[in-house]
Amino acid sequence: MNALARRLTLLGHSLQRPLLRRRLGRVVVETVEGVPLVVLPEVFNGVLFRTGAILAQAVAALPVPSAAGARALDLGTGSGVGAVFAARQGFQVVATDLNPAAVRCARINALVHELEERIEAREGDLFDPVLGETFDLILFNPPYFRGSPRGALDLAWRATDVLERFAAGLPEALAPAGTALLVLSTDGDCTALLASLGSQGLESRPAMRRDLGNEVVTVYAVSRPGGLAS
Repeated sequence: MNALARRLTLLGHSLQRPLLRRRLGRVVVETVEGVPLVVLPEVFNGVLFRTGAILAQAVAALPVPSAAGARALDLGTGSGVGAVFAARQGFQVVATDLNPAAVRCARINALVHELEERIEAREGDLFDPVLGETFDLILFNPPYFRGSPRGALDLAWRATDVLERFAAGLPEALAPAGTALLVLSTDGDCTALLASLGSQGLESRPAMRRDLGNEVVTVYAVSRPGGLAS
């Protein structure tokens, strides 16, 4: 069973259900916290599969940054939901994705919300498009399943070593007092990623948790030692 089919099964859905069919494989408009978002056919729908919406809620709960020009990085941006919410909070955002359709989608949503001056979308793998840059806030909703992706859309579900590479690259990209918000599910390898972050000298704590019945989704706040509020 591929990752997408497995996820649908875990959600208790069937691909034959009309509502689900209407929201997959076509252009749809989803809503998160009253904010509409365009999702293109080959882009991960973080509202339908809930993790993107949960990350957006965690971003919306953040205080407005006190420093002018505070920067955010939305890794694997998908539709750009994290980027839109970070920009609405006052961050200057770079949104990256390996999927060209996701980069287009993020740009569309930036335009829809008149945030094109705050959101820059770049195509590339993980931190490659932002080498040498640092960010006050980094968002990541990673692929949870191990294996080689079978296409552009499957990049959101399946990867070989992305969790380890994220942990290795995060310290260089994170500003000294910065925080990363990382979405993890009990469906994925949470323990391994948190251990990898610890091996890089980073601390993690749960910032938001949602029990969805078939899985528990947790947003972790990650920073350098002493950088997290109690």
